[in-house]
Amino acid sequence: MKKIKEVVLSFYAGDLIVIGFALLLSLINLIFFYTIPIWYVNITINFFVILFIYGLTYMDFHKKTIFWEQFHYWYLIPTVFLAYKEAGEMINYVHAGKDYDYILIQIDRFIFGCDPAKVLFHITNPVLTEILQIAYATFFFLPVIMGVDLILTSRKRELTFGVFMVVYGFFLSYIGYFLWPAIGPRFTLFSFADTAKDLPGILTANSIRDILNSGEGIPPGTLNPAQAVQRDVFPSGHTQMTLLTMYLAYKFKIRSRKFIIPDGILLIFATVYLRYHYVVDLLGGTAFMIITLITGKYIYNHWMRIRKEPEFDYNEIK
Repeated sequence: MKKIKEVVLSFYAGDLIVIGFALLLSLINLIFFYTIPIWYVNITINFFVILFIYGLTYMDFHKKTIFWEQFHYWYLIPTVFLAYKEAGEMINYVHAGKDYDYILIQIDRFIFGCDPAKVLFHITNPVLTEILQIAYATFFFLPVIMGVDLILTSRKRELTFGVFMVVYGFFLSYIGYFLWPAIGPRFTLFSFADTAKDLPGILTANSIRDILNSGEGIPPGTLNPAQAVQRDVFPSGHTQMTLLTMYLAYKFKIRSRKFIIPDGILLIFATVYLRYHYVVDLLGGTAFMIITLITGKYIYNHWMRIRKEPEFDYNEIK
């Protein structure tokens, strides 16, 4: 028991969040077992994810090598994507196929008196589309760029905190998708089949769009893309996580912030221009980013107190 306790206390805060979310997904699978066809498969996968984290932490704790230390950080990338796919597959069954786009559309119209994505359609041009599609595609790379920057400058404390905040933020956005499933303006306000014709790029825009669509469950040739696509519109995870990464990059004073911040601004604008999101999604993403910052720091520092390690304080960053 003592050895198990030692390993558990060696969990990074990011490990705890992954375990907590795996347990939450398993609970939802159990509650909706009568409607989720492969609920038992999901629970089994979640169990092995938790077992894997324990084994990885055990190796890192006992071996104390650079390999295991770095693996302890980077395993989170595929884990976050795995959770995204599992949650996306479950949402349709939990809500019996009901989406809430009509509410999001009405909120946009109430605030702006129009559909912002339709207004932006009047300023589209291939050069701008190309730039914004590339910027949009950098979404998953921005936290990685931040992490690599922190590794190269040997700032383990900021790295551990930043990794936790990013993973925690992603999982909070997934909870939002569970609460308000929606598919976005490219399906509701426009014809998805006309996207390439309406928003042509120069060289790579269409290829990038196809790759991103495949990641959302709608590869080219999908017969009913509106039914197959993941319900990941509200809140805008792209806005939430990009703002979070921009904020952390600024607070950490890392060199790559000179790329992350301007690229992030383009990325957030692209979410509406490219028809992925309503503007209310961006407002929701901003709110979720603030919630992530406030609650995430509290959770992280609480775990640091349990481990009897120094708490994280932005003011101590030099």
